[in-house]
Amino acid sequence: MSDIIQAQERDEKGTKEDQRPQAMMSSTLPTAPLDPSLLTTLFIILVPLSLLLLLLRVKRNSRGHPPCPPRLPLIGNLHQLGSLPHRSLHALSQQHGPLMLLRLGQVPVLVVSSPDAAREVLRNQDHACASRPALKPARILLYGCKDLAFAPDGDYWRQLRKICSVHLLSPKRVQSYRLMRGEEVESMMAKILSQASASASASANVIDLSEVLYSFTNDVLCRVVSGKFTKEEGRNRLFSKLIDENSVLTSKIYVGDYFPWLGWLDMFFGSVARCNKSKARWDKLLDEVIKEHAVRSAQHGGEENDGEEKDFVDVLLSLQKDAKMDFVLTTEHIKALLVAETATSQESQVKPPF
Repeated sequence: MSDIIQAQERDEKGTKEDQRPQAMMSSTLPTAPLDPSLLTTLFIILVPLSLLLLLLRVKRNSRGHPPCPPRLPLIGNLHQLGSLPHRSLHALSQQHGPLMLLRLGQVPVLVVSSPDAAREVLRNQDHACASRPALKPARILLYGCKDLAFAPDGDYWRQLRKICSVHLLSPKRVQSYRLMRGEEVESMMAKILSQASASASASANVIDLSEVLYSFTNDVLCRVVSGKFTKEEGRNRLFSKLIDENSVLTSKIYVGDYFPWLGWLDMFFGSVARCNKSKARWDKLLDEVIKEHAVRSAQHGGEENDGEEKDFVDVLLSLQKDAKMDFVLTTEHIKALLVAETATSQESQVKPPF
């Protein structure tokens, strides 16, 4: 009897051992590939669902914001700005109201297009809207935005404003340039008479007054900024060329200003190289002017002698030595102020096409 039981146990044990490899083999068999129709169905379901969730998130984040025109992914509202952005913005404001929040790439832009809204932004909310964005051409051409226009609101900006309003553009300082302006008017009239005589001898009676007046404005500006020797050394024309170049470069679109993570693409379009080249020319010109003024000031013991007029460079160099200044006025600060002052004054004039 015991032999029979042992024989049965051996048979059952052998059967289990025979079945174990089969179970192990079945667990390692490759599975069948997914049905393409199933993948297509998942794609059709997941993509709209993701877009819907993204749209709901954008709407939730935009609650309490001014109205925003419909925008595209990534580029935002850039496609809605044509070759004349001011007209495009006016047309959008007619549809969406005097306050709009645009998205230019990754940069939010508040568009104000009514007197009441402008008063609220520029007067009541000036502390929140006073600073300008540090655009790439401004960072290069204005020495890291050290000028009055692009410097962020703060103690430094207030010191620059004080320098301009008290020392450079005060009524007393402007009045001191009266004799200089009179001399430039005499020079302009002599130029007109000379051209009139030449036109009469050549049987022509046309004088380009636009060119004459533009040159007059440029000469006055350069003399106020860097002294009366600017015209004699031909620097007034160089100032004009560099200012025109700045105007062109600052009006261009730079990818990094709207997509910071794509800023490296700007090096392939040539504008950054032109900015660096223009800055080098500004450096050379202003370094020469500042050095000459410093030498002349040292020769006169730092005082105004022989009735010489005191230009912007003289004023800024004297402030640089002033121990009462609340911050150290470096050479870069002086050059940034000179570039900004000349460019701002020159661009307020309409240049003729010559």
